Parts: sequence; structure tokens; C-alpha cells
Amino acid sequence: MEKELLTIRETANMLNVSIKTLRRWDKSGQLPAVRLTPTGHRFYRKQDIGILLNDPVALAWQWVTSPIGVEPDLKFYCSTQGVLQARIERLGRDLETFSRIDNDLAWLIVAIAGEIGNNSFDHNIGNWPNTPGIFFGYDLNRKRLVLTDRGQGVLKTLQRAKPNLKNDKEALKVAFTEIISGRQPEARGNGLKFVRESIVEHPLSLSFSSGKAKLILNQNDSKLNIKETSNFVQGCYVVISFLV
Repeated sequence: MEKELLTIRETANMLNVSIKTLRRWDKSGQLPAVRLTPTGHRFYRKQDIGILLNDPVALAWQWVTSPIGVEPDLKFYCSTQGVLQARIERLGRDLETFSRIDNDLAWLIVAIAGEIGNNSFDHNIGNWPNTPGIFFGYDLNRKRLVLTDRGQGVLKTLQRAKPNLKNDKEALKVAFTEIISGRQPEARGNGLKFVRESIVEHPLSLSFSSGKAKLILNQNDSKLNIKETSNFVQGCYVVISFLV
């Protein structure tokens, strides 16, 4: 069994993260460690690390929760809206060949991804805290896609129009339920109401995290499920799953 395990330092080097980050991931359950000795030293399964390295959703989480902002792998990095648009168009072509998704649902998934991705650029252009652009990736075998940015987040963005918003949970609720304003730039977030309606009416699910709040939305949900989280997300971390 020991041959299938790596030390915490070997794992940190392989994933290009700090040992402190690995300890945090162990505590949160994102990447559980194995303890074989009475001293409690952490070891990690090679299989688990392989899954993490090949899963865009896991890689996006690693990137957005890292204390240091660096550009992600180029195959996931959209530095401009033009790059994002090209990747989304490729998603559309790939969905057309995915037999379990019909053309109408494929178009809707593309539209949702475009809305969320363009929101990231519209809200943060000229004001990125550290790393500009977004992480965009998908895995059709796992039937999910991810869009992530290290921007200002929903709360700070909406406080421009609603300065009395107090926390991330309130901000997510407003973002998905209220028409903020008919004026630019405040109106740019109103597409999230379209996202909500699309998820509820189709075989899709949405996980949307920003700051210390997380929204979970599934098909046929009449109410928003928003919870406070222990993990802080700088910007937004969004996972869309296809329930087909």
C-alpha cells in the first residue's frame, strides 16, 4: 500500500501548492490524507492526486482558493472575453457530439456559460485584485463545467448599487432575485436571473460560491438554497452539472 502513497511534501510539489494548503484541503475533505503512523503524518493516495490533476472542477477550486494569484494552465485560462468566447464556441461544438444532450439544452448550457463568464469580465475590467481573466473548463464525461474568477466578488460588485448589503449571503440572494437597475454598469448582473430560470426549468444544477457564501440550485427548485461556508472564495466559483 505504501507504494501507492506520497508524502505531504511530494504531494505539495506535484500539485504546486503549499503544505498549509494541503492540510486545509484535508480538513475540508477536498483531498483527504491517509495516516499510517502513531505520529499522524499525512500521506496522499496517488489515485486521488491523479483525479485532482485531471479534473477541471478540482483544478479550478485549487486555483481560486490559493492565497497567491497566478495564471492558471493556458488550456483553461481565458485572459480576455475574446478567448472566453472562442472556448465557449468550442464547448457548443463538443456538446453537439454528446449524444445525451439535445440541441436545445446544448444551446442553453452555452448561453448560461457565456452569461456567467461575461459577467466576470464586465464586473472586474480595470479592477482585478490580482489575476485578471477567468478559469474555464469542462468534462463531458463527468457532465459538468466550471467558470472561476479571482475578481472582486458578488458582494463588492453589488455594493456599488446597494451599499447597505451586509454580507455574501445577502449579495447572492439579491444577485439571483432582484433587478438591480436599468442603468449601466449596475444592470450587467441581471443575467443571473436568466441563469436561475434556466437551471430551474431544465435538467441542470448550479453551484455558485462567492466570498463565504454558496448557492445551490437544482431543477424545479422554487427557493434558493444559500449557506454560509468556512472556505473563502475570492471572486466567484461556479459549477454547472448536466443531469442527463
